[in-house]
Amino acid sequence: MRHFYIARILFLLAITSLYTYAQETGKSIAVLPVCATGIDSNYVRTAESILRVEVNKRAKAVIIPERTIRAIASKNCCVDVDCIVSIGKELNAQQVLSCNLSALGEKIIVQYFVTDIAASRQIIVDQVTAKSIEDLELVMKRIAKSAVENLPFNENVEVGTITGVETDKPLRRSTFKNLGASFGYLYPTSGYDNDFSKKFVFDFRWGYEIAQDYSAGLLAGIRNGFAINIYGDYLLTRTDVCPQIGTSLGFHFVSHNASATYHTDSYGNSVQENKRADGIELGLHAGLRLLRTYSFQILLQIDYIHTFNDYDDNAVVFTIGIL
Repeated sequence: MRHFYIARILFLLAITSLYTYAQETGKSIAVLPVCATGIDSNYVRTAESILRVEVNKRAKAVIIPERTIRAIASKNCCVDVDCIVSIGKELNAQQVLSCNLSALGEKIIVQYFVTDIAASRQIIVDQVTAKSIEDLELVMKRIAKSAVENLPFNENVEVGTITGVETDKPLRRSTFKNLGASFGYLYPTSGYDNDFSKKFVFDFRWGYEIAQDYSAGLLAGIRNGFAINIYGDYLLTRTDVCPQIGTSLGFHFVSHNASATYHTDSYGNSVQENKRADGIELGLHAGLRLLRTYSFQILLQIDYIHTFNDYDDNAVVFTIGIL
């Protein structure tokens, strides 16, 4: 009997938590069965499965189970507002996502609708072209993101989900290699012969994006001397405005005044000090990539660099450039 009461309490707590979660997120979402014309049913089921999984992954809301939806939704395709609203009310859903696939030669026309049930209106009506059956995977991922975030399809592009049609546009990139150049100023904080005036810098870099969230490469630059580093970045988003943080390690030969290597001894003689101007350099940086999904990117970056030489050179470097 005691176990029975404990089980009831746990069950009530679970229901209460689910209700609270639904109240906090403010909506429940239903994904209707995908309608299709001229496409193999196996492909349609796969596309529908990808769509449901992506909505489940992204949505902070209650997702109405597929079995419940299929029990209520009719076998005929439901694409008009009245039909969708009627089903949405039966499912007690705040929003309904419906999708229709149509073959057009080798291409597939994908139409999708996000309907607000309370307002009885479609808040997103959009159409996308998939170049092939294989392209449907990316299209469904983007449709899920569009539905969850209430954004049109072309406004939710991110690295890794650019469709085949979008890569046909001349500005969209399909590769993750990049070359770049940047310029700016170096501001010494210690060392540098106690000369704390800003110094012009010019960098050239070659890099490669790894697994869409990381970037690594080689930097060669004129930085009050000559520097060559390897760097690694963590890219915080996959969208066109992409903050990044990272580190670098390499070699820096810092230019110092010859007069700074001399001092006067107790006898009044000028004695040259044997100081090393070159050394291993360690850097930390943060920056911002703009237009990341395009072939032409803008890079803003600020670095803090320390050179392990006899002058204890430290500096802040600010650069702006293109990739």
